[in-house]
Formats: sequence, C-alpha cells, structure tokens
Amino acid sequence: MTLRHLSVLAEDDDDPMLSAVNLVDVFLVLVVALLTAVAVQTQTSANESVTIIRNPGHPDMEVVVREHGKEVRFKGAGSAAQGQGVRAGVAYQLEDGNIVYIPETGAAPADAGTAKPARP
Repeated sequence: MTLRHLSVLAEDDDDPMLSAVNLVDVFLVLVVALLTAVAVQTQTSANESVTIIRNPGHPDMEVVVREHGKEVRFKGAGSAAQGQGVRAGVAYQLEDGNIVYIPETGAAPADAGTAKPARP
C-alpha cells in the first residue's frame, strides 16, 4: 500500500503563517469565553439590590437604588428637610455600632430626651 493518496500528510508544514493562524484561533476562543463569563456575571448581578450614593454631603447629592433590574433615583433639593411632623420613636446606637430604632406608641414620654438604652 502506498501513501500517494495521502500526499497532504507527507508535506512538511514549515509555513510560519500556519502557527500565527492557530494562535489567532486560540485567542478567539479565549475572548469568546471571557465575554460569556462577563455576560453571565452581569446577568446575575442585575438581580441583586444595590444602593449608590453620589456626591455625599453636597447639595447635588443623589441616591440610586437598584433592585431586581429596576433603578430608582432620589435627588436632594439642596437644603435640609423642612415641615411639621410628630415624633415617631427613638434611635439608640449600641457599642458595636448597630442602631436600634424603638417606635413610640401614643404620646411621647416626658423624659424621652434623657433616656439611655439598657446595657446587657
């Protein structure tokens, strides 16, 4: 049996362009894999809740809340809040940094400004 019909296998592949073409193919596969990974990461992060505060402490401060793919923006008016209201409760900051809010029911107690949280 002769290998005349397999003459393609008998040729030497000394062409440097074939190596460059193979490298380009490898890089294309890597780029497609990276783009797929980024697309999957972006899709999973779209379902998370994120709160962003832009320009904190400035008159043009903005709060952006992203939940379940929806975005809501809150913009400040550039001044402190004004208006009339009633006392809704008391907030205490614990030693570990947590803040506890205790809503009030009925009228405000007379010593509400001097009350201290109980320490365990």
